[in-house]
Amino acid sequence: MIDSRFVYLAAALSVVGAFSYVRSTLVGTTRPNRVTWSLWAVEGVLAFGVELQQHVGLASLTTLMLGLVPCVVVAASFRSPHGVWKIGVFDAVCGVIAIMGLIFWGFINQPTVALVSFVIADQVAALPTVRKSWLAPDTESSRVFFLGFANCALTLCTLKTLTTAGVLFPGCILVTDLLLGLLIVTRAGPRFRGEPHGVPIPKVA
Repeated sequence: MIDSRFVYLAAALSVVGAFSYVRSTLVGTTRPNRVTWSLWAVEGVLAFGVELQQHVGLASLTTLMLGLVPCVVVAASFRSPHGVWKIGVFDAVCGVIAIMGLIFWGFINQPTVALVSFVIADQVAALPTVRKSWLAPDTESSRVFFLGFANCALTLCTLKTLTTAGVLFPGCILVTDLLLGLLIVTRAGPRFRGEPHGVPIPKVA
């Protein structure tokens, strides 16, 4: 365990990552998937509220950033005519499943089951961006995901007591952010398909 004040550093890393991602979105080099980022915004804010109720402590600041950063990204995507990824059937289906998971979470009375359904909804919400990072990594920016990974890692290290409420959500985000960052940096998808220059970028929605 490290000093709990490292959570402030973790939050600062999220701010740096958000600034970089938003800037590249505004100029059109990064094209966020609004399904993923909109759901991440809702889920992050909801999870922050739950953690406050369960007295997670200072570590909940990380969860708050997991909600605020996507809010800013979504807002930036509406400011740039070229800063958004075209929404397809796969994205819509993932969005519906994630929303159903959140609805289930809101009505279930068993805390553990509710938390698991919430995390599953979050991971399903990430799938459109995971797919996009595989298909067209040139439309993404890895910095926000690697800094998000560092944010969650630092936060988990500050926890004095490892509880399901405190660990599960940031832990899953940690894994997802690492996966996304690696897919973008290595350009694994285009390389696997033998397309060193990536794939054509879909038109703006």
